[in-house]
Amino acid sequence: MIETVLEVETPIIELTTEAVSQVKFLLKKQNKEDQWLRVGVKGGGCSGLSYVMNIVEQPTEKDFQFHIDGVNIVVDKKSAEFISGVTLGYSTRNLLEGGWTWSNPNAAKSCGCGTSFTPKS
Repeated sequence: MIETVLEVETPIIELTTEAVSQVKFLLKKQNKEDQWLRVGVKGGGCSGLSYVMNIVEQPTEKDFQFHIDGVNIVVDKKSAEFISGVTLGYSTRNLLEGGWTWSNPNAAKSCGCGTSFTPKS
């Protein structure tokens, strides 16, 4: 049985204003404004699970899809278990501390650079 893409009204994650602006900038720069930001996790990193982001042409049957301020976002069902409630931010504070930031209420601990985490049991 093939499942259909599930559009959710309440976003699984949140994006700060700065993150929305950066995603829109990157999509425009790559001429991919109609495509989707895929956010998820994969095994690895110094704390167990690493955050992943990439641009995809369309969602799959295993994705939740939602929209935040004109940005199309997909999260696969497995990743949603670990990143529901995450706030994705983007900082331009300086070259060393700038970039993507993750605030995850489901993390028991995070690595020093903030790109991986250990989920709460």
